[in-house]
Amino acid sequence: MAKSLQEQLMKAGLVDKKKVKKLKAEKLQHKQKVKNGKATAEDENLKQQELKKQRDEKAEKDRLLNLQKEEAAFKRAVQAQIRQIIEMNRIPKEEGDIAYHFKDNKKVKQLYISQQMHNQLAAGQLAIVKLDDKYELVAEPVAVKISQRDDSYVLVCNDRVEDIEDEDDPYADFKIPDDLMW
Repeated sequence: MAKSLQEQLMKAGLVDKKKVKKLKAEKLQHKQKVKNGKATAEDENLKQQELKKQRDEKAEKDRLLNLQKEEAAFKRAVQAQIRQIIEMNRIPKEEGDIAYHFKDNKKVKQLYISQQMHNQLAAGQLAIVKLDDKYELVAEPVAVKISQRDDSYVLVCNDRVEDIEDEDDPYADFKIPDDLMW
């Protein structure tokens, strides 16, 4: 013959005798209240309030979970867009003998490029972006689009600044080029 659920739980060690007695007493009290017609409305209201509270808490948890999932999906979509932009607009690196030094996560990295590309980087026409563990060259407008989505991908994007002449500058006659090699 099959044992009752309480006996099975006790045998499994999930419930002890004190807990079983307490539950039986509560059940008996509830039956007596219902039989006498006392406090049934109060008990039902308390149960309904508790159920409503639990439903509200679950709805709030579900809403927060959905919000987190949407944020993660949005981040993945932005990363996919950036990857696609870089792959479609990268400029093939011309192997050169000039090392262009730049900073990536507090480390100085170097990229060997041609003199023409070095000049374009210094003038702000090209930019260096990071895709996975590789460094790619892209045009400056493409780098601006990427930085609008996520700044961490753009490592070098020099501004195209027009030189403003100062009338009182004693060194105005001595121009220093931006791409000065030391």
